[in-house]
Amino acid sequence: MKIIQTALEGVVILEPKVFGDARGYFFESWSQRDFDAQVRPVRFVQDNESKSCYGVVRGLHYQKPPYTQSKLVRCVRGAVLDVAVDLRPGSPTFLQHVAVELTEENHRQMFIPKGFAHGFAVLSEEAVFQYKCDEFYHPEADAGIQLDDERLGIDWRIPRERRILSEKDCLRAPVTPDFSDFKDLKDI
Repeated sequence: MKIIQTALEGVVILEPKVFGDARGYFFESWSQRDFDAQVRPVRFVQDNESKSCYGVVRGLHYQKPPYTQSKLVRCVRGAVLDVAVDLRPGSPTFLQHVAVELTEENHRQMFIPKGFAHGFAVLSEEAVFQYKCDEFYHPEADAGIQLDDERLGIDWRIPRERRILSEKDCLRAPVTPDFSDFKDLKDI
């Protein structure tokens, strides 16, 4: 597994070694031992999967303390633009983002630690997206920010008129919330 650092401390891209031949391919998609040694020790407790069509944008989501989540995400069918936004006050990259294309062909995964908002846009006709979380989902801690807030400068690569959002994501607040709950996160 190759680890690629991003501009946001703690957010990394994992690129597996893929073995291919006439039968198809094989790769190790998860190894607790390798992840702990090469990225950081983590204990994932929940796996999630979503299926979406072109133009769906999910995010930008996070969970408030004490239920913050780290995520390991990947696209197993199709292609998505995956985005992480730093919400940690005092961080030199506060409100900056990283965007990575995850596809069924490149087999890349992205690790997003606690203290970041996360979202993705479906670039292919259809996409199946999977993610591991190190904290269970807690509805009372569910939060998010507007995905198209101009201060974030995210190019979702989907024309605004073609975006498909949930009602909840349409109502998300602009980037004005107080993220002081995240000031004590030491998870990087």
